Amino acid sequence: MTRRPRRAGRAVVLFLAALLPLLAGAGQAQAAGYRYWSFWDLDGDGWTYATQGPSVARPADGDVQGFRFAVSEESDDSAQPRGAADFDAICAKTPAEDGTKRVALVLDFGTARDAPSGETPPANRTACARVAPDASTAEALASVAEPLRYDNSALLCAIAGYPQRGCGEQVSGTGTEPGAGGSASGKQSEDGTEDTGPPASEESGKSGESGGPSLGLVAGGAVVALLGVAAFWQVRRRG
Repeated sequence: MTRRPRRAGRAVVLFLAALLPLLAGAGQAQAAGYRYWSFWDLDGDGWTYATQGPSVARPADGDVQGFRFAVSEESDDSAQPRGAADFDAICAKTPAEDGTKRVALVLDFGTARDAPSGETPPANRTACARVAPDASTAEALASVAEPLRYDNSALLCAIAGYPQRGCGEQVSGTGTEPGAGGSASGKQSEDGTEDTGPPASEESGKSGESGGPSLGLVAGGAVVALLGVAAFWQVRRRG
């Protein structure tokens, strides 16, 4: 007399086990990121996320700095600039001059996956900016990669005219490549000493987009819990 309830209980357990991965996948599908230019300093042989905005940073003669356009889901997965980052190679054809400094810049326009709709990333390139000794990174960048575009909050939106539109917009269903290493803390504004926008600050303040579980996943978990309780009482009643 007890076989039928046990079989029913096993069926419910198997059903719930099959349902959970689907609900988890639905929650993950809602992940969103932000499309923006990130700013980096070369530290030894590796990139570190810049802690100052490009108009505040004052690179020294011989420094190497990089910019990367990409979509990132979180502030700590920002993609790093790719390609060679060697000052001597980048500035080989730009001789030193008294009263100036040279800053090597690595400009990575990202991948087609990260490009806004209808736009194609330009070829990545490097440039050697020869500027005044007290020049900022923004001034060095402007001397070799115009036109630059900023938004009303002085956030860097475009380098060498790319992208033509948009600035730090949210993008759902990202397919970005994660950045290796670095201590990304968000996007740099042109005049900020720290990150001033998403993904770090805006993302944490929006329902369903924070570091916690998504609304769909929570609701799915509640459904599973209710089904489990119903199955328990059904089996117990039959027993």
